[in-house]
Amino acid sequence: MSLLLACDVGADEAETWRAALSAALSGEHLLTSSQGAADDIEVAIVANPRPGTLAGLPRLRLIQSLWAGVDRLLADPTLPAGVPIVRMVDPAMSAAMAETALWAVLALHRGFFRYARLQGEGRWAPHGQRRADELVVAVLGLGQMGRGTSLRLAAQGYRVRGWSTRPTAIEGIETHAGEAALDTLLAQADIVLNLLPLTPATRGLFDAARLARMKPGAGLVNLARGAHVVEADLLAALDAGRLRHAVLDVFQTEPLPAGHAFWSHPRVTVLPHAAAQTDPRSAAGVVAANLQAWRAGRPLANLVDRQRGY
Repeated sequence: MSLLLACDVGADEAETWRAALSAALSGEHLLTSSQGAADDIEVAIVANPRPGTLAGLPRLRLIQSLWAGVDRLLADPTLPAGVPIVRMVDPAMSAAMAETALWAVLALHRGFFRYARLQGEGRWAPHGQRRADELVVAVLGLGQMGRGTSLRLAAQGYRVRGWSTRPTAIEGIETHAGEAALDTLLAQADIVLNLLPLTPATRGLFDAARLARMKPGAGLVNLARGAHVVEADLLAALDAGRLRHAVLDVFQTEPLPAGHAFWSHPRVTVLPHAAAQTDPRSAAGVVAANLQAWRAGRPLANLVDRQRGY
């Protein structure tokens, strides 16, 4: 049996993945191309593979994603039907996401983005300071990252309220589910943090109507997918003063094009899709454990539901 590593990333990053996986999967036959070996490949380890990459593998029995999100993978019309897909849940990545979320919430809470603008203007203008327990932070998406982030924010004293499409319980965190609950929560939250998976139901979630339901003066932090936000509608809400500030790590087009309004907007902070990166060292261990479970016939953790999109 052979394993195929299919990564549509830069050469240096691909080599980093190959080295980490080779070390964790000692004794396995790891290929970086299916040429001449398509009939031997039973497991594909993928990172944003090009459409059609997995179509010509007749013995493929398992697809292990190295990315947490699988929306691009599922969008491939040639993706083999019926083959189980496992998404990556990397503990190091989850910890990094919680760190970025905490930084963004703290900066919005304490007005540090405003102070950065004032520094550029050479102005000394301190403002009032609210306590963490006076702010409601809504965390949308309560998967592995959402759970860890919610608990990290709550430990800082914020009034965290989680939301997901289906009821989810997190000890010590007030959680909500369903469309009506989302609108109510958005009207209450001082900061909205998006960690939802991208699905047909969540694409364009933050459009003009949804942004209008948010609490006036609220901040938006999008660390999930660019397609969750209708960019023109967000710019209009910021320009109108409806929202105070947006921290954006993901965009409709990446890299963010030169000249895009987000680059120079005084109420937008841009990150280059760097909020939380999969750590090849820890992720390779996750892949090895999943492969062992699959071979032993044990249930696979983080199995993707193709109908739900994650």
